[in-house]
Amino acid sequence: MTAMLAALFLTGLSPAMTGPIPQGMCAPSGFSPSVVMGQAGFEPGGRKIAIYRHPASTPLDWQIMDENNTVRFRGQTRVFGDDVLSGDPVHQIDFTGFTDNDNSYRLRVCAQDSASFVLEAPDYQALASDSLAYFYMNRLAEPILERHVLGPQWAREPGFENMVLSCFDGQDERGRDWPGCEYSLDVTGGWADAGDYGQYVVNGGIAVWTLQHAYEVLGANPGEPGWLDQPERLPEGGNDISDLLDEAWYHLAFMMAMQIPDGARVWTIQGDAGDGDRQPVEIDGSGLVHHKTHEAAWLPLPLLPEDARETRYLYPPSTAASLNLAAAAAQCARLWLEIDADRSATCLDAARRAFDAAEREPDLYAAGIFDGGGPYGDTQIADEFAWAAAELFRTTGEKHYRTYLERWFAQYGASDAPDIGWAQADFLVALSLIQLDRADPLYTHAETWILERADRYLQHRDRSGYLIPADETLFSWGSNGNLANRALVLAMAERLTGEARYRAGVVDAADYLLGRNALDQSYISGWGRNAMQFAHHRFWAAGADPEFPTAPPGALSGGANNRTMRDPIAREMEGECAAQRCWQDHVDAYALNEVAINWNAPLVWMMLYLHVSD
Repeated sequence: MTAMLAALFLTGLSPAMTGPIPQGMCAPSGFSPSVVMGQAGFEPGGRKIAIYRHPASTPLDWQIMDENNTVRFRGQTRVFGDDVLSGDPVHQIDFTGFTDNDNSYRLRVCAQDSASFVLEAPDYQALASDSLAYFYMNRLAEPILERHVLGPQWAREPGFENMVLSCFDGQDERGRDWPGCEYSLDVTGGWADAGDYGQYVVNGGIAVWTLQHAYEVLGANPGEPGWLDQPERLPEGGNDISDLLDEAWYHLAFMMAMQIPDGARVWTIQGDAGDGDRQPVEIDGSGLVHHKTHEAAWLPLPLLPEDARETRYLYPPSTAASLNLAAAAAQCARLWLEIDADRSATCLDAARRAFDAAEREPDLYAAGIFDGGGPYGDTQIADEFAWAAAELFRTTGEKHYRTYLERWFAQYGASDAPDIGWAQADFLVALSLIQLDRADPLYTHAETWILERADRYLQHRDRSGYLIPADETLFSWGSNGNLANRALVLAMAERLTGEARYRAGVVDAADYLLGRNALDQSYISGWGRNAMQFAHHRFWAAGADPEFPTAPPGALSGGANNRTMRDPIAREMEGECAAQRCWQDHVDAYALNEVAINWNAPLVWMMLYLHVSD
């Protein structure tokens, strides 16, 4: 009998019991722990929420106790009832009014105590710094130096050096022949994408864009709180350039190296994602961007980068990859203009060439027909065209790009747009254009989109037992990254309006990631008393081999996922877990506990925002 069921048996309660508890009775809940909250502290003057899991249908008394067991604050729970996303009977505790910060405290309900906590703001700047360091530690082609990491276990030798690669040649998984190509590209550098060592331009594009956007919006001026230039965390640190730009450039340089030279020809499939009968054809590849690079078969886990010696290939170009480069490089051209004019010009040239190539070949879709890496397929790319056009318009002001945007907003509304993701760039358009002059009609469209969606996220929050800006649609692969992107939209709404309710929504998202959830789990490694450790990652692979390290502080787990149960751990849980509970801290749980650049980038953004807006 589990501890939870034993406790319920002893108190006479059933796990399914949701009816009223007799007056005067405050039985223990049977949950362990019964009280969950964010595990990194609370802002003394800010929002403070805890969750008590209990089937009582009437409010329950709670007290805040100090180290001397003295009651310092008290109140009654708000009964939410059964929470669909967690399967838990939920009471909400709002102790925002408690502001003393001279002690360590516990929250007591029905003779059950929470873990101790303090009223000190989470160190959001340190969390932003740790989550940004994730990218340095996933650089492939250079050593990870002990002086730039938080422990010697995370230092390592470089791998994937001298990556002068040519196109895949051989048969794909559907038996079609690929002749390769006559050119090679030096694509040495860049970040590993996720738990594997593959590199995918469409995932890199949104990650680079998010870091550059954080710089542009939150930390472009030395001396301001959002400015990061840390010699202790980054080899480029201390160069009077923001670490956000330095790190983004490291991967953007790789993305530009994936661009096909003018005049080169390449084999690809036009018009479908490779699952039909069309055969590869040879086309003019000028300016197009190879979708990805990885080996012809999946690399084993665990594995040091220096030990990965299998042949690596360039895979066919895609329109989406070309537009990802166009967007991120156009943004780069604007941000580097006053810092390094030559680098700015390089970025703008790459962006223009990529956009022109995408216009010439608008239906090259990534095909899930190659072993050794994920497909990252996307056949809906009108949003990528608008995103790239938005960044090129902001950088150049040219009418050609504006015309794309006017057509885009005439055709789509905010209610039609999916949440931000590597394949969903719709809201990136709005987040870019909101920086235009307020008199510009494009600004008005962007503002409408952001505020409408931010309000929807707060409605989701208020319908959630755990008070997080999430609904059932959130809990797909990478739900924590999805939530961080929702926080980004909420943060921009606060910056537009000054309304504190939007920032409170960001705090709620952060508290969820830091432990205020059904599993009492901090999904950010190194942060919280119950932090994720055993990520699905080739090097941070202690769960597979104790000779390898656990995940370093600042890595964000993909999170709960009840929709894509592919890995062996998830398959055992399929159909048996509520959305919030479909997760394990297990190295083999790649659908639940992988880490990825496109999830850590919005984590950097949201934590930096919470720091600068404190």
